Amino acid sequence: MEEYLQSSAIIDWQHSAILELAEKIASGYHTPEAIAKACFEWVRDEIYHSCDYQMNPVTYRASDVLQYKTGYCYAKSHLLAALLRANGIPAGFCYQRLSIDDQGAPYSLHGFNAVYLPQVGWYRIDPRGNREGVDAQFIPPQEKLAFQIQFPEEADWKSVLSEPLSIVVEALQAHSTWDEMLQNLPDISSESATSYGLVAEGAELVQLGGNK
Repeated sequence: MEEYLQSSAIIDWQHSAILELAEKIASGYHTPEAIAKACFEWVRDEIYHSCDYQMNPVTYRASDVLQYKTGYCYAKSHLLAALLRANGIPAGFCYQRLSIDDQGAPYSLHGFNAVYLPQVGWYRIDPRGNREGVDAQFIPPQEKLAFQIQFPEEADWKSVLSEPLSIVVEALQAHSTWDEMLQNLPDISSESATSYGLVAEGAELVQLGGNK
């Protein structure tokens, strides 16, 4: 699990502000599951989704997401991973491919998290922020993500990565405003998913079941 606890330039959980918040959120809770739920709900509810709230700047580093209190789904997952890791809880990154407008093409990646809970194992959680039609919750072992798969070209990859996808980080770094980012959301086809580590060679793609 060591790779799912590491600090990096993006998941900079050793930043003083993240350490302070992680300790504050965890205070009063005594189990990894309770701390993980508190961290999840804090990021889900206290960090504003850049597109939903039309907020700038486009953030990607966990400490910047916290500083500016805004981020796309990917950035929010970076902060949640940082808070979890700061509390000694293994956390990784998961991705779906979803229709941007719920009508088929075009498609984009959607990013969220998985957390390792001693009593459950890897458990996927989505802190992108609830709104009408979106009700992501932390109720293990039941998974309740923000979106369900609706179209054949969409995908729900089960891999839990220890670091965010480079294509996601590069997209966040390349754009400074929420509307510019919205026009350039990263995407990976199901056919190329293996090369990104999203599905193992020869593994069958599991589609669960939409939006970003």
